[in-house]
Amino acid sequence: MRALLFANSDLLMTIRTRFAPSPTGYLHIGGARTALFSWAYARKHGGTFILRIEDTDVERSTPEAVRAILDGMKWLNLDCDEGPFYQMRRMDRYKVVIRQMLDEGTAYHCYMTAEELEALREAQRARGEKPRYDGRWRPEPGKVLPEPPAGVTPVVRFKSPAHGAVAWKDLVKGHIAFENAELDDLIIARGDGTPTYNFCVVLDDLDMGITHVIRGDDHVNNTPRQINILKALGATVPQYAHLSMILGDDGTKLSKRHGAVSVMQYEEDGYLPEAVINYLARLGWSHGDEEIFSVEQFCQWFDLDHITPSAAQFNTEKLNWVNQHYLKVADNARLAALVRPRLEARGVKVSTVPALEAVVALYKERVATLNELADAAEVLYIDLHPARELLDTHLVPEVLPALRELAGRFADVAWEAPALNALIKELLAKHNLKMPKLAMPLRVMLVGQTHTPSVDAVLALFPRETVLARMKKHL
Repeated sequence: MRALLFANSDLLMTIRTRFAPSPTGYLHIGGARTALFSWAYARKHGGTFILRIEDTDVERSTPEAVRAILDGMKWLNLDCDEGPFYQMRRMDRYKVVIRQMLDEGTAYHCYMTAEELEALREAQRARGEKPRYDGRWRPEPGKVLPEPPAGVTPVVRFKSPAHGAVAWKDLVKGHIAFENAELDDLIIARGDGTPTYNFCVVLDDLDMGITHVIRGDDHVNNTPRQINILKALGATVPQYAHLSMILGDDGTKLSKRHGAVSVMQYEEDGYLPEAVINYLARLGWSHGDEEIFSVEQFCQWFDLDHITPSAAQFNTEKLNWVNQHYLKVADNARLAALVRPRLEARGVKVSTVPALEAVVALYKERVATLNELADAAEVLYIDLHPARELLDTHLVPEVLPALRELAGRFADVAWEAPALNALIKELLAKHNLKMPKLAMPLRVMLVGQTHTPSVDAVLALFPRETVLARMKKHL
């Protein structure tokens, strides 16, 4: 058994981390942060990052959920060095080791039925005791076990240490210890022979040479059981780092009711992956006061010492601020390629004039998401019908003469922002008007909005003929 278990012991010479989601739903933000921290730790130390799909929950695991996890990892650019591995394809391996544990006496058959176990727990609750298996089928020196009942298929339980404590130095939470007397004998294989979660995790981590287990703190209670199984297998125990939960904007545990908790939902909502990565990195970890940094910088700076053991709080406004930064510095051609399908999904036909790259270049500093950028761009490609209320508010008698003269002068002015700006200023002086008096009705006629970038820059986006046609409809 020892030779078989340590066939991959040379893997322990380097840092090896893993992300091991269960495909029972999408890749959520908490899982994405765990993946990011595990990935970054491996990258920081020149190690290996492994993706493992824990799909033994046959009833709840779906191919769609597997695809959602893989899509989320791909979108975030969290590439794995090995995997994805699937637990369902390792069933033979699990069963071999369970058989060996039975032979060595570190596991045993338990014939207690589910009904008997529930009755035991009910009686314990009634006495105010912690519900737990009472060890009635646990073999001990001098103990005489009853005859196995007919017709009962046994489960396999791990023979947990009865005395002492199991402790570890958690790389986030510090010293953690559990009394072994508080840990009953865990079922490691069901009656049909399928192994259970805690056993599969242990053997996977062992066979894959995992040196650092970085995961959510909802697994803290699993850790002492897993350490005991590892020790029973004669294995080196990895180091553990348990990340605290992420709270929603309202301070409660992040959940579906907080809105977009699926990673791919953030893609649909118009966030850039590098912005989501940057924001996730700051959820519970810091490098001084740095707020904006590249993935490369993050991998250089990342360590486990600066992860806070307290819960992190998700802040949508902060995410929007981070995303806005990345939109401002993003390549215009890339943004145009991301905005185009959003417009086409709305039924908007994107024409060559105005050029979409020019549009996103003009508007990207005024929006927080790609969807908002698409909103801004949309009015430049549709047959616009400004609201009557806006027209009546801004096309007032005192500005109509200036607007009509402007439309006439547009026919022969050089069609570029500086020349358009100079012409507008000339007519403002001639008609004794302030800039908003002329700029507002121009914006309304052109894009149906009163707030845009510089009006001369917006005018220059359109063909001269389009501007004149839109003005003519209202003058």
